[in-house]
Amino acid sequence: MRRLAAAIRECVEQDYVIEHVKQRFHCTVLWCEGRACLEYNGEEELARISEYVKQTFDKELLDVFFTAIESLPLDA
Repeated sequence: MRRLAAAIRECVEQDYVIEHVKQRFHCTVLWCEGRACLEYNGEEELARISEYVKQTFDKELLDVFFTAIESLPLDA
């Protein structure tokens, strides 16, 4: 039972962090098999997001997101 409560708490915390990241930065969160994947716009933005998550929530970016991928430019 304790394991289940810890898993639920971790999931809620992860969702909370993800919502804050989405509100603060111009990024996209993709979901793959129930896991959050961050889509960011350039290395500078990734560094800012990573620093924000570390400073604000005391977590590493990849503790919150399964992976992070750079957005592909749209061809005109």
